[in-house]
Amino acid sequence: MRFFVTAAKGTEGVLRDELRELGVRALRADRGGVHVDGPPSLAWRLCVQSRIAVRVYERLTDGEARDADELYDLVRELEWERYLSPRHTLAVGASAKNAFTTHTQFLSRRVKDAVVDRLRIREGERPSVDLDDPDVRLFLHGNNGYFTLYRDLSGDPLHMRGYRKHVTDAPLKETLAAAMLRMSGWNRGAMLVDPMCGSGTIAIEADLWARDIAPGLDRRFGFERHLDFDDVARRNYEDMRADCARMALDEGPVILASDNDPRALLAAKENARAARSFVRFSEQDVRALEPKGFDGALVTNPPYGERLEGGMAFFRAMARALAAMNGHTITVLAGTPMIEDALNGERALREVAKPHQVFNGPIECRVLRYRVPNKTEGASPVAVEPRGSRS
Repeated sequence: MRFFVTAAKGTEGVLRDELRELGVRALRADRGGVHVDGPPSLAWRLCVQSRIAVRVYERLTDGEARDADELYDLVRELEWERYLSPRHTLAVGASAKNAFTTHTQFLSRRVKDAVVDRLRIREGERPSVDLDDPDVRLFLHGNNGYFTLYRDLSGDPLHMRGYRKHVTDAPLKETLAAAMLRMSGWNRGAMLVDPMCGSGTIAIEADLWARDIAPGLDRRFGFERHLDFDDVARRNYEDMRADCARMALDEGPVILASDNDPRALLAAKENARAARSFVRFSEQDVRALEPKGFDGALVTNPPYGERLEGGMAFFRAMARALAAMNGHTITVLAGTPMIEDALNGERALREVAKPHQVFNGPIECRVLRYRVPNKTEGASPVAVEPRGSRS
């Protein structure tokens, strides 16, 4: 079977690296995600284990369609009675470029008609449409007259881990936080610091990654509502989930997170509690950040836009504080060019990689990576080794 694992724009490369680490061999990175070959159990596992993926799609069919009738025939040929019954609900999304039409609602309606018409003839009834909470979600992608129809196995997007009960302004999606952590080169053994933690997403994702806690253990997925997810499939899936749960470590490296907003800290602590995370929180302004006597990593998402108070003066003071973090790697998500300008003005911040463009929702951002030389005598290259054992 063939799947397309989607990612936020700019994170396709680290998604590919993550999937390789998870043991996926037949894969190919593409714009918007990674193509993967394997059995259904592979798709289930990626829903549970991938920290960077946004959705997991199963490719159902593809082919050329020069008009609406050819598209209808292409879709209707599928054995839809394998995937859903008249008791199921259905929703269809679409996108297309350089096709006979780019009217997405028309394309969605044509796909829906083909599905329900076949089931009406075969079963005597047809499924209903539910745009808010369907049992089966389909997505049609068209480009230059060639269409691919996917079944969404994820259900809700995979960034919805289930632990984030409270959010601050302009929250960072969990999947992008996980991508940033992988881009940072953090070894999952050294101490990690986030001095502008907001609702705690980066720090919590770091703790869960370091302790091998699968991000999808506490949620449900779309494939669990599909007709072909039978009793045998469910037993196999539950066995796989149990294996993932057994991989978790009881302890991990020290993760420190701080913010100068007490409301944000309260939200972060509640989220960490829901995630069963061991992040240590404190109230502190980043401008008061003190250098550490050991090597580690700092990964953060500074405020910008509506979250920002102080403008360029704040970013310069922030940059001075980060430049004093002896021996640390510094990874910053820059949602405005002012952040990059301020950081590049600090000589102690030595760039270790070219800026990498990503998108935080619709906001174009750049992931900036630096290294601060270690000026402290006797500093250890690793702050804290992973502790504990697999349960």
